[in-house]
Amino acid sequence: MSFFGKLFGKKEKETLDEGLQKTNENFFTKITKAIAGKSTVDEEVLDTLEEALITADVGLDTTIEIIKRIEDRVARDKYVNTSELNSILHAEIREVLVDSPENSYKDFTTPSGKKPYVILVVGVNGVGKTTTIGKLAYNFTKAGKKVLLGAADTFRAAAVDQLTIWSERTNVPIVKQPMGSDPSAVAFDTVQSGVSRGSDVVIIDTAGRLHNKAHLMDELGKIKRVIQKVIPDAPHEVMLVLDGSTGQNAVEQAKQFTAATDVTAIAITKLDGTAKGGVVLAIANQFKIPVKFIGVGEKMEDLLVFDKNEFVDSLFKLKEE
Repeated sequence: MSFFGKLFGKKEKETLDEGLQKTNENFFTKITKAIAGKSTVDEEVLDTLEEALITADVGLDTTIEIIKRIEDRVARDKYVNTSELNSILHAEIREVLVDSPENSYKDFTTPSGKKPYVILVVGVNGVGKTTTIGKLAYNFTKAGKKVLLGAADTFRAAAVDQLTIWSERTNVPIVKQPMGSDPSAVAFDTVQSGVSRGSDVVIIDTAGRLHNKAHLMDELGKIKRVIQKVIPDAPHEVMLVLDGSTGQNAVEQAKQFTAATDVTAIAITKLDGTAKGGVVLAIANQFKIPVKFIGVGEKMEDLLVFDKNEFVDSLFKLKEE
């Protein structure tokens, strides 16, 4: 039985609303200011709206794109009043978010015929990469999947230790080797073990060094090649983990990693502790890579499968008195 039941039940929606509260409050304070006493969407309204988007870390390029869409709508419809602005903005923001493949990870399922389903996780240290892997392991397990972890970040002893703690906490087996071991050897052993164990999902951690992009590219390339000796079409997902609270720094990290490897999915963490949740829009729009998970709290249940409609709804959700 799936842990979540439906993609967004009442509990998950409440978790999302609460997790985006700071961004919501920051955004709506400025939106309210933009339309106070106004009857039409004029240049002043659009200027204040632009400021609100940038302050929420939507990013300059994405903000300009959204504002341009609204300007075109106002010009086309001739008369757009401020009461319509929220619904228009709601629709335009939804448009800039990249669609995930239909039912992607819904109920923490994986595609049929992909067993084990191999997820290679990348990202710099400190963004919540290991925690995200632990939460993924927990939720896939709750959904009835047999999960195996691989500790291929052998550059830091702490990374292996932290993943081991998550392995014990979630009761999920782990493949690891001593610090300094060849990361690709760990990845190879993990996938080979996943096949022999009959695992449904294999999640492999990798080192997050960005000081030498060429080295990172070489290392990730080697990991992929050895994995493909066991499963030719693996890894099935290369997931980049980014810290949403760092705003535009997360965008810069995305630039580095997408240049170094073929990132197919993004997980954005720590959105509950920031008013800069708009960075989700900036990253999804700029890189055209689906955001598939978001972290909105410390509990293992606080890693949510991303749904752009629910996300935008929570972003615009007015607080009940």
